[in-house]
Amino acid sequence: MSTEGVNQGRRLFLVGATSVVGAAGAVGAAVPFVQSWWPSAKAKSAGAPVVADISKLELGQRMTVEWRGRPVWIMRRTPEAMASLKEVEGQLRDPASAESAQPAFATNPTRSHQDHPEIAVIVGICTHLGCSPLYRPEVAPADLGSEWKGGFFCPCHGSKFDMAGRVFQSVPAPLNLEVPPYYFMSESLIKIGEDGGAA
Repeated sequence: MSTEGVNQGRRLFLVGATSVVGAAGAVGAAVPFVQSWWPSAKAKSAGAPVVADISKLELGQRMTVEWRGRPVWIMRRTPEAMASLKEVEGQLRDPASAESAQPAFATNPTRSHQDHPEIAVIVGICTHLGCSPLYRPEVAPADLGSEWKGGFFCPCHGSKFDMAGRVFQSVPAPLNLEVPPYYFMSESLIKIGEDGGAA
């Protein structure tokens, strides 16, 4: 076969260009495939810690932030609400929080950091069937009875929890409301989703 008139430089250029385009196509096809193995930005953010600013949270108020797709309540409890925690202990299913989900630092009557006992951080999901209880801080309302010292009432099946999220006896919910891992980054900022290395 005669190779007269064949431009060797052009042939080498075409072979090289074809190889580069083929390699780029292979990489272009591989990148989406490999990226599909990684969690999406939505999935990453769903499990990521969140920071809450409590600087404007007044005594007796509650605010809600979202963490892992669930409501997390942050409350600044009044001295009266703190006193009620001791008063209702005899009516609770798990007053010492021995069976419930919380970080080790929250296994105490206030279920909070010892440096900030008035601040409660609680996941707002009933431990019975996953409804969201209502915040009922008023004392002795007509619908909850004269013994009610304030807390949370689940309208789905009637479970009751005190101002620390501890469940009362003789209600459907088996456990106290969950306390997520959290820590104080400063006096006004709380990071929910990490315990800051607390034991």
